[in-house]
Amino acid sequence: VAMLAMSPLASAVAKEDPPPVSPDGLQLLKSTKSRLVYVKPGAAFTQYDKFAILECYVEFEKDWEKDYNASRMGLEGRVTDKDVERMKTALAEEFKKEFTRELQDKGGYQVVDQAAADVLVLRPALINVEVNAPDVMSADIGRTIVRSAGQMTLYLELWDSTTNTILARAMDAKADEGFAEQANRATNTAAADRILSEWARELRERLDEVHGKAKQ
Repeated sequence: VAMLAMSPLASAVAKEDPPPVSPDGLQLLKSTKSRLVYVKPGAAFTQYDKFAILECYVEFEKDWEKDYNASRMGLEGRVTDKDVERMKTALAEEFKKEFTRELQDKGGYQVVDQAAADVLVLRPALINVEVNAPDVMSADIGRTIVRSAGQMTLYLELWDSTTNTILARAMDAKADEGFAEQANRATNTAAADRILSEWARELRERLDEVHGKAKQ
């Protein structure tokens, strides 16, 4: 997933016209400034009512840690490699939680960990992650007020679990559109959940349409 997330398709979002056909034969279905969707010709999704969610790969924006630390006065409040790894782990866990909640708890689809003819595999990555005011261990008692917690790009692939065939790929960049508030670990997590839950809801609604379910 890490290698795929760094492919030329990932850089196509908002930068240049994407190719009508991907290198692996997927056809461009939707293209906007922030979103790309590719689908395998003839792919059908009606047979899938169970999902396997692979561990989410997380990668921050290039040089984010260095640039953020350069903006700090002195050594207080600087981000360490350990902080970055902690945030990556937390964000991956939030992805699994939000997509499981939307697909299983709200949509009635089963989230499983074994392959079967009715199991669709989600291979996710969150790339170009930026956190505007990360909550790090610091003696600084000052408060940071932000209007947006940050932004990230979803890179999601859908695979048939038995044939190991890719059926679709989507990329979508989103920024938190919150309101002015004090930034801390709780507010940053809440902002991430807002974005993740929106992506999860959009996926669940598309699946509901395929299965002929009434819109919730």
